[in-house]
Amino acid sequence: MGFDGTEVTPQIRTLIEKHHLAAEQTTKLVLDLQTIAHDAGHPVPLAICLDQENGGVNSLFDETYIRQFPSAMGVAATGSTDMAYEIARATGEELSAVGINWIMGPCLDVLTNVKNQPLGVRSMGDDPEEVSRFGVAFMQGYKDAGLATCGKHFPSYGNLEFLGSSLDVPIITDSLEQLSLSALVPFRNAVSHGVDGMFVGGCAMSSAGVNVMHACLSEQVVDMLLRDDLGFNGVVMSECLEMEALSQNIGVGGGTVMAVNAGCDIVLLCRLFSVQQEAIRYLKLGYDDGAISTERICKSLRRMLDLKASCTSWEKALNPAGIPTLSKLQPSHKLLSSEAYNASMTVVRDKDRLLPLSNLLAPEEEVLLLTPLVKPLPASASSQAFSAGSVVASGASTPSLMSGETVFRELGRSIARKRQGRLLHTSYTAHGVRPFHEDLVKRASAIIVVTADANRNLYQNGFTKHIAMMCESQLTLGERGEKPMVVVSVSSPYDFALDTSIGTYICTYDFTETAQKTLVEVLFGDLSPTGNLPGNVSQSQKYHRSRQHWVVEHFDDELDTRALDDLLQSIEQEGPVNQRSELFGCSSKTFLLHNPEVEEQHYVVRNSSTRSLLGFCCTYFFKSTATGVVGAILVDPDRRKLSIGHSLHTRAIRNLLQRGGVERFQLGSRLPGVYLGIPSNSLAERKRLRRWFASIGWSTALSRPVCSMILKDVSRWIAPEKMSRSVQHAEVEFDLVHGMQYAESILEHIKSSTRRQGVMEVYKLALADEASCGVIRAKRPADGTVIGSVVLCSPDASWADALPALKDTNNVTWAISSPVIFPGVGEYSTVLQGLIVLGIRQIKEQQADAVLLGSVSPYRAGFEEGRKLTIRAGGWRWVF
Repeated sequence: MGFDGTEVTPQIRTLIEKHHLAAEQTTKLVLDLQTIAHDAGHPVPLAICLDQENGGVNSLFDETYIRQFPSAMGVAATGSTDMAYEIARATGEELSAVGINWIMGPCLDVLTNVKNQPLGVRSMGDDPEEVSRFGVAFMQGYKDAGLATCGKHFPSYGNLEFLGSSLDVPIITDSLEQLSLSALVPFRNAVSHGVDGMFVGGCAMSSAGVNVMHACLSEQVVDMLLRDDLGFNGVVMSECLEMEALSQNIGVGGGTVMAVNAGCDIVLLCRLFSVQQEAIRYLKLGYDDGAISTERICKSLRRMLDLKASCTSWEKALNPAGIPTLSKLQPSHKLLSSEAYNASMTVVRDKDRLLPLSNLLAPEEEVLLLTPLVKPLPASASSQAFSAGSVVASGASTPSLMSGETVFRELGRSIARKRQGRLLHTSYTAHGVRPFHEDLVKRASAIIVVTADANRNLYQNGFTKHIAMMCESQLTLGERGEKPMVVVSVSSPYDFALDTSIGTYICTYDFTETAQKTLVEVLFGDLSPTGNLPGNVSQSQKYHRSRQHWVVEHFDDELDTRALDDLLQSIEQEGPVNQRSELFGCSSKTFLLHNPEVEEQHYVVRNSSTRSLLGFCCTYFFKSTATGVVGAILVDPDRRKLSIGHSLHTRAIRNLLQRGGVERFQLGSRLPGVYLGIPSNSLAERKRLRRWFASIGWSTALSRPVCSMILKDVSRWIAPEKMSRSVQHAEVEFDLVHGMQYAESILEHIKSSTRRQGVMEVYKLALADEASCGVIRAKRPADGTVIGSVVLCSPDASWADALPALKDTNNVTWAISSPVIFPGVGEYSTVLQGLIVLGIRQIKEQQADAVLLGSVSPYRAGFEEGRKLTIRAGGWRWVF
C-alpha cells in the first residue's frame, strides 16, 4: 500500500495498526512507519519498498546525500557489469541507510520492439543475454547492500501493443514460445540467481495458447508460467490495481481476490485510502466465502516472512544508519557517479568530425541550442524548483515559463559559460519550425538539437529532420561545407540510431542535471566518450569500411555446378571438427528446386580467370505467399571480409524488388532446408551474423525462432510419459494419409492456418510423392476438421535433395517437417507434440536410424535454433 505526502497520514497509520499491511514509502518517514508497526505488535518489521532505478526514475532525491547515477540503459552503455554492480551496491547502501529494505529492481524487460515503447531507457536494451548479465549484476549489488530485490515487469513490457484509450490494456501479442526465447530469458536467469521478488504487470496477453486480460490476475501467468515453468518460489507482487484500465474492467475488490488466487503474494494499491479499504474488505470476503483458501494465504505469508528475514530485523529497522553514514558514503559515490556518466556517454556517429565543437567554432561565432518541452523528472532539482515557482531565466526578466522550459535551462547556461555567452537557446514544440527558428538557424554557426523519445514524440523527429535540411542548404563561412549540426538524444537512443542522415549523433540516456553537465564536456572536448549503444543496435555506431564492389553474375547450371560443389566443400571443411555443419549433405542440387510454384534466381562472384566461385547467393520467390527469400549467402573462407557477401546481397535484394509482386522479404528458407535463418548454435557467431545482417538492412529485432533437430538412434526413443499422457487425453484424432486425394482438406487447412514461406509447397510435394511421403493429420472428432498437420518424408523422396540432412550416408534418416497448427486451437503444444510423437513412431516402423525434425518451434524442446527474418517489402531499408 502507498500514500501521498511527507508525513505519516492517519489513513496509513490505520492500515498499519489495524490490518498489519506492508507500506511503500521512503526517506525520513521510514522510522516512523516501523515504530508504528512495532508498537502495534507486528512480529517482524515492515517491508518498505520503492523505485530507485536511477536515470529518470527515482523516488528518493537529495542533492547532498543521494547520488544520481545513469539509467539502466546508460549503465549498459558502459559495457561493464562491474560498473553495474558498483552502482547497484551504492544505490542500495543509500537506501538502506534511510531504512529502505526492498527495491523495485532490477528492470529485466527486453526491448524486442523499440518503437513506441514507454519503457525506454529503463530497460537495459534489446539483447536478452546482455539484459540478463546486467540484471544479475544489478541484483547482486542490491543484495550485497542488504536490500531484497524485485525483478520487473514480468512477463515483459518490452513489446506492448497500445490501442489508444486509457481504458485499453496494453497487450503482449508474442506467443509463449517467442517470450521463452527472448523476453523471459532475463527473468529465468534472475530466478536461477536468487531474485527475492517478482513484479507481474497488468498488461493483457493475446496469442496462441494464452489469452488473459491482466497478467497479474492470471493463474496461467503467475502460478504456471512464473512459478512452475521458471521455478520461481519467491514473493510475487501484482501491478497496482488502481490502474484505470484494471479498476474499470474488473474493480479493485474483485481484482484483489483474482490476484491472490492467481498466485500473487502482495497486491499493490498505491494511492486512495478508500480503495485500499475496499481491497481489504474483499480479501476478507473472499476468504470467508472460500474463494481464497487458507493454504494460499499461508503460502504467501511464509514467502513474505522469508523475504523479510533476508533483508531486515527489528534491530536494523528501528536503528537506521541515517545521515552520518550517508555523509561517509558521498565522496566515493560521487566519484562513482562521475565515472559512470563519463563511461555511458555515447557518440553514435560523427561522420564529419564535428566534435569537439571547440575545434570547429571561432570565439565570436554563436551556437544555437534547440530543446523540446518535456516534463521535469520527478526527482530532480529542476522539478523541485519548478514546483516552488522559483525558476527564473538567467540574465532576463521572465514572468512565466512554459511547462518544460526549465528542464534544459542549466544545459543552456553550461554551454553559455563554455562559449563566453555566445549561445542562442530556445524551445520547440509540436507546432514545428517557426519563422523565429529559421532566423536563429541562419544566424548561428552551429546547431545543437536535443530530442527526448522522438520515436514516440514524432514532432521531435520531424522538427529535427527539418532543421537538418536547413543546415544542408546553408553554408557557413569558410570551406566547411554545410552548417554543422549535432543531434543529442537525452532519452531513448533509438531516436536516430539507425538514421545515418543525421551525421553527428550523441546519446546521454537521461536528462538529469549530472547527465547534462557531462554532455557539455563531450560537446566541447573536456571528455572523450567511451560508451557504446547497448544490444543489437550497437552495430549502427560502426562506420562502414570502404567496400569493394564485385561483379555479380547469374548462376549458370552448366558452368558453375562443379565450382559450387567445390565451394560448399571448402566452407564445410572450415568448421569445427566435432560440430556438424549446416552444409552437411549439401550439393549444388540442394539449391536448385526446379519447382513450378517457386521462381528461383541465383548469383555468383567468380574468379574470372580460373572460373572458381568466390561467392554464391540463392534467391526464391514463393508465389503462394508472395515472399522473396534469400536462402543462403556463401563466401569462400579465404575471401571473407572483402565485401563479396555484401555485393551478392545487394544484387539479390535489388532483383527481388524489381521483379514486382513481392510483399515481404525473408532471410532463411525451409525449402531448401539448409539455413532456416541466422544460425544460432554458437552465441559468438550468432552475434556476429546478426550484426552483419543488421548492417546491410535487416532488422534483427523482427526475427522469430525456428529450428531443426536430428534425433539419432530412433529405435531406442521413447516418448516422455507426461507428453504421451497429455496426447492421449487430448480431444484430437490423428491419422496418416498419402496421396493427392487428401489434398483439398489439407491444403485448405494450410491456407487458413499459416502464411509461412514454403509450407504450401512442401505439402504439395509430399502429397504428390505418395510412395515416399505422407501427412499426419490432427482432426477435431466432432466434425473431422483438420486442425493440425505435419509432413513425413523418406530419403527416397523426389525432393529429398532440398533437405540435405537426409543425405547421411551412414544412417537412414527420415524427416518430420513443417508442422502447422490452426491458430485458434487452445492446446497448441499438445497437438504439436502429438503430431511429432506419432511421426516418430511411424518412422520407427520403417526401420529408420534417425529423424530430422525440421522447421519447428524450439519452445520447451531445447533444440538448436535459427532466427528467421521477415520484413515487408515496402519497409526495406537500403544500407550502403
